[in-house]
Amino acid sequence: MNTNNNVYTVIYTAVIVVVVAALLAFVSGKLGPAQDANAKAETLRQMMSAAGVKPTEELYAARNAEVLQLYADNIREAYTIGLDGQKNGELSVSKDKIELISKLKPQHKAILAGGDVTLPVYIFNSGIAVIPIYGAGLWGPVWGYIAFQPDCHTIAGAFFDHESETPGLGAKIKDEPWFREKFSGKTVEWGDTPAFRLEKHAEATGATNAVDAITGATMTSKGLNEALNVWFKAYEKHFGSGAFFSMLGEHADSETINTEEE
Repeated sequence: MNTNNNVYTVIYTAVIVVVVAALLAFVSGKLGPAQDANAKAETLRQMMSAAGVKPTEELYAARNAEVLQLYADNIREAYTIGLDGQKNGELSVSKDKIELISKLKPQHKAILAGGDVTLPVYIFNSGIAVIPIYGAGLWGPVWGYIAFQPDCHTIAGAFFDHESETPGLGAKIKDEPWFREKFSGKTVEWGDTPAFRLEKHAEATGATNAVDAITGATMTSKGLNEALNVWFKAYEKHFGSGAFFSMLGEHADSETINTEEE
């Protein structure tokens, strides 16, 4: 075959493309389940760190299977709500069906547009409720989980992460334990604007709903502050207007009736 003509070049290129595509599909098929398992376990580590199920260091030292089982042993229920604060769906608490971070971006867009949303709420056996937050940092998305005490007013814990914030600056939202520890014991003032303040010298005001921004990470802090308040506003009618406690009351009444029937 004449290797210098155009036909040979086209055939050779086509064969290479097919072979490379087949190899990529094979590798993706092999790595896909492992990547999915890692993503699920990472989501649960972050959520359970905020909820205080185990210390963060222990959660990250545990194997994926151990993390999934720990979640299954500690979660009570999970559901979704709309912007009206009312429950609009149930979430499986199975360790094999976890809502991943990738689903938060479309929810964030829907919140900003005032459209239909299905915002997740996770209730642990301890009575702590956990919700996600999501927004834009300096270089990419930032997100996290906020855990509330049973009063739904006091923050029990927090965990934050990012895609590509600057190491040593914006990346401190995840890398520095002292930053997330500042949120424990703080409050979310439902109905206020803003409900929470992550700003420079915010703590100097003495407000219980304030945490100082990270020095040298102005844009990351600003983005995280906006994410917190956008998502807190979205959850306000559930936690701040009584819908959550009304739902708990109905749940308790249902359990009482079931007990009496037995």
